[in-house]
Amino acid sequence: MTTVSPTPETPVTSPPATHPASSAAQTPPPSMRLRELAFGAACAAAVRAAARLGVADALGETPSSAAELALVVDAEPVPLQRLLRALCCYGIFAETEDGKFVHTEMSRLLREDDPNSLRYISLWCTEPWTWEVWPRLEDAVRTGTSVFPETFGKGFFDYLHQDAGESAQVFNRAMTTSSVQSARDVAERLDLTGVSSVADIGGGQGHVLASLLEKHPSVHGTLMDLPGVVARADARLRDGGPLADRVRIVPGDCREDIPFEVDLYIIKNILEWDDESTRRTLANVVAAARPGARVVIIENLVDDTPSMRFTTAMDLLLLLNVGGAKHTRESLVTRMSAAGLRVGEIHPVNAYLHAFECVVP
Repeated sequence: MTTVSPTPETPVTSPPATHPASSAAQTPPPSMRLRELAFGAACAAAVRAAARLGVADALGETPSSAAELALVVDAEPVPLQRLLRALCCYGIFAETEDGKFVHTEMSRLLREDDPNSLRYISLWCTEPWTWEVWPRLEDAVRTGTSVFPETFGKGFFDYLHQDAGESAQVFNRAMTTSSVQSARDVAERLDLTGVSSVADIGGGQGHVLASLLEKHPSVHGTLMDLPGVVARADARLRDGGPLADRVRIVPGDCREDIPFEVDLYIIKNILEWDDESTRRTLANVVAAARPGARVVIIENLVDDTPSMRFTTAMDLLLLLNVGGAKHTRESLVTRMSAAGLRVGEIHPVNAYLHAFECVVP
């Protein structure tokens, strides 16, 4: 995509002044805040529209008018200006005093080339099916079960892969993006002192494992997930990859069996589907591990974190689409203790993930 870029006639020497409203500095009274929240779908739709249009990719490092951007993204100037004005209210883009638009920290995260890009995650959270299930949250709260089968005639993943191919691709890109980004944080913060072997249980494509092995060249790793998942493992782990000689890839279902011993088992973001899956997975880890083995469980929490608005929203979406739930600190500790694990330190990995350090007795 073409980007609106600086020209020799328009050098940028300092950040342009922006309207106070674009920084969302004023705090509205409760009555207006509730009105804004009730219109929350408008904000989500605006983020989605900007992501699909590629506005952030089109905007370069100099202020650009809506008319200039409209030429690049194939849109009408006036409606695009209205979209950008709405996004500026939330700190996504900012408007200069002469009516042009510039990047903010958040708008840059909608760029596809940003190393911390949230473009596909923003699209995933606003996929067409989400607009059909959110209005049925009342039904899910009354029944405590997913509304997805009744709404679409089949389960969430069957629908995604059979009837919504584009959404499935967005899902895969979003999960890969999220996994790659959080893998860096896990590798940075996880202490592997005394560990010679590590396994990522239900580890998807193995981004966490690959990041750990890159940082710790003496450690060997095991990636375990369903056959169709590990078939698409990170290229660094597959035959011919730079880490392949230190990795074994084990196709399997951790709810059925974990057929190996290692020093450290990592379980990240897979204990959210239902209690029975959680119980079986933890029981299988305890059964497979030697006494003294470490188990690190990494999850989003819906309590006592800076990211509660994000994680509680994910929690409600899990209820709607698969009947699952995110954990509180207490609920996760209760389930780990019931499985026979000794729970030790709990520490943040980043703003939305916590690591629970456990030991097999």
